[in-house]
Amino acid sequence: MILSPFLELRHLRTLSALHETGSLARAAQLLNVTQSALSHQIKFLEERYGSPLFERKSVPLKFSAIGERILELGAKILPEVEQAERDLLRLSQGGGGTLRIVVECHTCFDWLMPAMDVFRQRWPDVELDIVSGFHPDPVALILQNRAEVAIVGEPDDNDPVIYHPLFRYEMLALIAKHHHLAERSYLEAQDFADEVLISYPIPDDMLDIMRQVLMPAGVTPAGRRTSELTVAMLQLVASGRGIATLPMWTVQSYLDKGYVTAKPVSKQGLHAHLYMASTPEVAQRPWMADFVRITRESTFKTLPGIELL
Repeated sequence: MILSPFLELRHLRTLSALHETGSLARAAQLLNVTQSALSHQIKFLEERYGSPLFERKSVPLKFSAIGERILELGAKILPEVEQAERDLLRLSQGGGGTLRIVVECHTCFDWLMPAMDVFRQRWPDVELDIVSGFHPDPVALILQNRAEVAIVGEPDDNDPVIYHPLFRYEMLALIAKHHHLAERSYLEAQDFADEVLISYPIPDDMLDIMRQVLMPAGVTPAGRRTSELTVAMLQLVASGRGIATLPMWTVQSYLDKGYVTAKPVSKQGLHAHLYMASTPEVAQRPWMADFVRITRESTFKTLPGIELL
């Protein structure tokens, strides 16, 4: 009897994503598909083989013998398929080029460097570089051919560029452990009125706390201090010199050590987004889509509390 092929690459990717993320919801985000689509795939496989692929309520997920065998197959095949796809793109379109990245966010280097390391291994013929310095208008550098990619927070539909979605994250208010606001469940705009706001030295219209919260509420902080260094900002916070707002991934280690206290900003939280911007021409380069995918996967697996866009 000759068995007709049943397993598909999408099945292998689904089980691999489920293993890496630990939940169906997060696996769906990683693969950029709906949760119901993944549930349908899993049900389909379980009906085919007459057995569950994993224990539904196990933490971490415990896979059955059948689930483990599919995972084993995916671990062997998926890297080979992905490498073959990159090789085919190199042969058909060329794999070389230059990728200069301009970043408008001070905290982006925490996750950008690991993603660049992975990309460098997969596309060794692409010369990677970061455009140094802070640039208030990074998209302008793309249009001036001084960079290929910009990491930006707010898309502008008037710009002649393509925005590649990355992820959504929460900005947290950082206060001293014994601050009088430390017992609050969350902070509101008015809580900043009598405080010194500590931030990176960038314009107010690029600070999420100012643009989204304080300016709309007509609140002006009692004072302002700036620093280029995150650790210096946190030292000021820890000593009771003011309040800062930063992403979770930047401050997680300081929170784990009890160095400072974090509070949501507003009951709904203060959220921000990040995108990669490129010209339409760069978006067609064979390595661009892979750079976006690598960055999304790398950040989703390592940064706490983010949601892929």
